[in-house]
Amino acid sequence: MNDFQKQLNARQWEAVSYCSGPSLVIAGAGSGKTRVLTYKIAYLLEMGVSPFQILALTFTNKAAREMRDRIAAIVGPEKSRHLAAGTFHSIFARILRREAAALGYDRDYTIYDETDTRSILKNIVRELGLNDKDYKSSKIAHRISMAKNSLILPDAYSADRELIQRDQRAQVGETHRIYALYQRRLQQANAMDFDDLLLNTYLLFYRFPEVLEHYRKRFAYILVDEYQDTNTAQFRIIRQLAPPEANLCVVGDDSQSIYGFRGAEIGNILNFQQVYPTARLIKLEQNYRSTRNIVGAANSIISHNQGRIPKEVYVAEEKEDGAPLQIIEAYSDKDEALRVARQIIGMRGRQANYDEIAVLYRTNAQSRSFEEAFQNANIPYRMYGGLSFYQRKEVKDVIAYLRCIVNPNDEEALVRIFNYPARGIGETTVRKLRAAAAEHDVPLWDVVQAPLDFGADINRGTQTKVAAFAALLQSFQKVVEATGAYEMAVRVVEETGIKRDLLSDDSPEAQARRENVDELLNSIRTFEADQLEEQGRELALLSDYLPQVALLTDQDRRDDGSPKVSLMTIHAAKGLEFGVVFVVGLEEELFPAASARYNPREMEEERRLFYVAVTRAERLCFLTYAKARWMYGQMQYGAPSPFLAEIDSRFVRKASDFARPERAASPKPAAQPTPVRLRRLSPLEQSRPATIEQPRQRDAIAIGSGTLRVGTRVEHERFGRGTVVSLEGSGISAKARIAFEGSGEKNLLLKFAKLKVLDV
Repeated sequence: MNDFQKQLNARQWEAVSYCSGPSLVIAGAGSGKTRVLTYKIAYLLEMGVSPFQILALTFTNKAAREMRDRIAAIVGPEKSRHLAAGTFHSIFARILRREAAALGYDRDYTIYDETDTRSILKNIVRELGLNDKDYKSSKIAHRISMAKNSLILPDAYSADRELIQRDQRAQVGETHRIYALYQRRLQQANAMDFDDLLLNTYLLFYRFPEVLEHYRKRFAYILVDEYQDTNTAQFRIIRQLAPPEANLCVVGDDSQSIYGFRGAEIGNILNFQQVYPTARLIKLEQNYRSTRNIVGAANSIISHNQGRIPKEVYVAEEKEDGAPLQIIEAYSDKDEALRVARQIIGMRGRQANYDEIAVLYRTNAQSRSFEEAFQNANIPYRMYGGLSFYQRKEVKDVIAYLRCIVNPNDEEALVRIFNYPARGIGETTVRKLRAAAAEHDVPLWDVVQAPLDFGADINRGTQTKVAAFAALLQSFQKVVEATGAYEMAVRVVEETGIKRDLLSDDSPEAQARRENVDELLNSIRTFEADQLEEQGRELALLSDYLPQVALLTDQDRRDDGSPKVSLMTIHAAKGLEFGVVFVVGLEEELFPAASARYNPREMEEERRLFYVAVTRAERLCFLTYAKARWMYGQMQYGAPSPFLAEIDSRFVRKASDFARPERAASPKPAAQPTPVRLRRLSPLEQSRPATIEQPRQRDAIAIGSGTLRVGTRVEHERFGRGTVVSLEGSGISAKARIAFEGSGEKNLLLKFAKLKVLDV
């Protein structure tokens, strides 16, 4: 028999060996939670418990596989072969297969995925004569899912005044009718959706006590992983299977409960000892992952939460203190990304390899500035758990419109936007239009503008829809050469109906899509600002912007299998660990989210999210924020996240690269003249002989906040602090070349540059 005790610390051994009633194992970050779960099951098997009597519930298939593999490695595959270990949904799906008849289903019922669900909901909305722009399938699916996970059946939903009023405020007051019809369709089709696997398991045990008793006797030992993430349905099923004195072991960390938006209920773990009064509380507090400074910082962060089970995570005596967490202040979101890139380049090979580094952010949209900075710095990266920014559907949709406005013969872009937002132009119509274009060997856009002239076989109603679409694009094309790229993009988002489409859904996924489109607009606005200050162009056009995007999207597709920096949301990072972690965007109203400011419950979840981010780090942790970032087309100034001030000062310091450098002697003007930036010649200029005048070097140029000289220290709202390297030109053509600390050298047109003189 294995000597498990020698392979575990005292608290881990207690959690493994206690098998005589309910237990709550609070596992701090990096404390060996998975090790305890696998060893506990292995211990039971070694003690002679049949694998048929053990039920182990996880949240992911990956966790279930890892658990089974580890157990098999300890006790051998024969002993563990028939273990019931899997996700809540997979285990309950098996039970429902055997007991389906009791609920009126055949055992061969179908499990509908998200696509199936949305297809049914679209049909129901159509049949009820409801506006599909208000009753979007994703929006209704989210509401029905939350109801099922709260064990609310259609009749109860219809009788709940608060739910009905909430739906009415969101212009979806008929959701209760849709829900009832949807459940009826599922039953008729002998099908269940993903949420039904929980709902119907609960109903099975509730309505048929003899079935519940059978499974209570079978599963003598029940173990639940990540208990802090359970929702109402999961909690109630566990209560059904495990009465107060049952051998139930739940493992989790209330400090890492971060899925409230999905229905997770932190009260399930906080109140466990009230539901199971005889439960033994075991705390795993020794961290095996991180340095003493990282653990100390994390403890000080989470100590500000009121709703928690107190614990003090610590590291072994032999563990090193490690470096303090570094707080990096940036001037703008662009500067933040550049500073992170520079830090990564500086530590590569010396302190960490690329695949040991992760950049974690609160929202998916924040990836854009880091992707661009990394591509410019030749830092390889990979998106974990999501698409690269410019590959996300909503971003590609907007860019497709912009491409068609600049180049209406771009057929791929044109086909993409034909029916987005939905305007009743189906695939059959598109095929007919493309066929007509191929037959006459003309661009598809020619046929779209005059389908009958090219013999396209479409009816009168469809002709009207195609004509309206063509007129919409033509209205943009008429003004594109006289309209700035940002203004043009905003018009497209509003006038095409994209904005309305994005606002018509209140699910978390829809919120992410809105944030991505906002960030795309921010990127265009940033491009315009750069063109204004560096190129002196008062009007940056879409035709100037789109080539930049094409280069970025082309780089997205390159993957040579080499080590890469990981970019991901903090939610996606849960359960992972990295040698070096950058937690970025730590600003008020971004992290914590703006919605949490006046909601203590949400604020505590945001703080737990920050705790999760910091505890992903093994050796080094950097916390960054920007003093200003582009939002809604304007440079918005904000404050650092209040979470930064909550960290015990013993464990943090400001990054050294923000210490003001020693003032050096004024550098001499560059020996070589500054290269002249070429501009496009007008037709009149093309008829003249070209002449290029070298700009005159200047000793001093006066601006609003003082006088610039070579060596003058200045501050820019986006690029931060820097030193004037050279001056040239006069009047509206005056320029300054400035070496910025974080952004490198910039040649700025002083007419537009927002500079502040720091010393004279």
